[in-house]
Amino acid sequence: MTKLQGQLEALLEEAHIKLSSFVSDLLGASARRMLKAIAEGENDPSALATLGDKRLRATPAQLRDALGACAEFNPVYRRLIKLTLEHLQFVEQQIEQLDQETASLLFQHNDAVARLAVVPGLGVDSAQQIIAEVGAKAETFSSSEKLSSWVGACPGEEESAGVNHSKRSPKGNRQMRRILNQAANAAVKHKGSIFEIVYHRLVARLGHNKTIGVIAHRLCKLIWIILHKGVSYEERGPAVSERSKRVHTARMIRRLKLLGYRVEPVGNPA
Repeated sequence: MTKLQGQLEALLEEAHIKLSSFVSDLLGASARRMLKAIAEGENDPSALATLGDKRLRATPAQLRDALGACAEFNPVYRRLIKLTLEHLQFVEQQIEQLDQETASLLFQHNDAVARLAVVPGLGVDSAQQIIAEVGAKAETFSSSEKLSSWVGACPGEEESAGVNHSKRSPKGNRQMRRILNQAANAAVKHKGSIFEIVYHRLVARLGHNKTIGVIAHRLCKLIWIILHKGVSYEERGPAVSERSKRVHTARMIRRLKLLGYRVEPVGNPA
């Protein structure tokens, strides 16, 4: 999807449509409505700007300016945009089918998936991939350190105060390292979470990349605890409100039920 989004952005730049300057997600609902209208023949920048969500940071005037090239648009670009959107829709349908098949195969482990999915930065898809890699109980690994070592997320010999200062990238399971790095980048953006707090405490001293490595290591250890000990995650960050926790939990439950999982309350928070 990232590659397709890059191709779409390059196509729009070539067509002198500066939409990506004001809309952060070209695959989001607002951008897709505007691009679909362009592909179907709309050439009025003002009419296209009204299709943007009111929550967009861009003003209607900024959107009209970004879409100004549509007034004299080459039909070839309309066709290319339409083909790109159709390709994106096809890929998304395939991903959804694979998600459903994965959920079906992991149905017997729905409890483990549900417990991992609520961890900031993970979600249902990442939880399924992790369980597919390490098992529903991470039984192969007798400790969180051994799991971290296998993944390649363990601190090296240049560790101090729990922080890895080594510039070397350890060998390990590349798939799990990719998942953990993506999860770490998402977790630090989770408002009020302990991961956001740790990130802001360390980033000034270590920089972004090393701090994300620290967060990934913590996530790896947390995953082992949740799977191996059968406990559930409970956010302890001081800024987390009850409302935000309910919203986050409700979102995860909807996603799980959509994939066919049975969601039941669990105890023993970790």
